[in-house]
Amino acid sequence: MKKALICGVALAFVCSLAFVGMSMAEEKGPAEITMGTKKPAIFPHAKHQEKIKCGECHHGKDDAGKQVAFVEGQKIEKCEVCHTGDMLKDSGIKGKTAMQRAGHGNCLACHKTQENKALKKCSTCHPKKKK
Repeated sequence: MKKALICGVALAFVCSLAFVGMSMAEEKGPAEITMGTKKPAIFPHAKHQEKIKCGECHHGKDDAGKQVAFVEGQKIEKCEVCHTGDMLKDSGIKGKTAMQRAGHGNCLACHKTQENKALKKCSTCHPKKKK
């Protein structure tokens, strides 16, 4: 009887750890993100998470609309929540929309400094539609 009780408690503990682990894994966001509609960009989110910290890409905005650094536990919104209108329009970054300018600016700037300079063609991020 005592062994069964101890085993039951141990099993419950292990199961609770598994549920906590699964819920923490879900907080990392999707493995792949598709951005845009006309020429969607496919972003391998999980692959980037293996190599860089969240704060390298994610940030927030203060009450004045200025960019502030990411802090652990911060709610991460979709990029298009903030990247709207004429944002970055006069920055010299290629793109018709604020989202395009934000993506091109952040992704291209980072990849130019990395060993993996795989972003040489538009089709790296914007693959052709399969027929």
